[in-house]
Amino acid sequence: MSITPERKQELIKAFATHEGDTGSPEVQIAILSERIDNLTEHLKVHKKDFASRRGLLMMVGQRRRLLDYLKRQDEQRYRRIVERLGLRR
Repeated sequence: MSITPERKQELIKAFATHEGDTGSPEVQIAILSERIDNLTEHLKVHKKDFASRRGLLMMVGQRRRLLDYLKRQDEQRYRRIVERLGLRR
């Protein structure tokens, strides 16, 4: 359900904007997207796990807020991250 430290490091390395970057919106969005995908798979099997469903909805909201922030700050970076992650918007 959660992501492994190795996978998290891969995501940080892939989406970092500069050396040592772990907190940029791109990295945060990528990590949240990975967690959302994992939790979605979990909920396909465990349909009545409503506590995890609530956590999923909160993560989706957090990712949406980060995407909105990034769009306000730099439209180019926003479009790039949406395309790389395959998000709809």
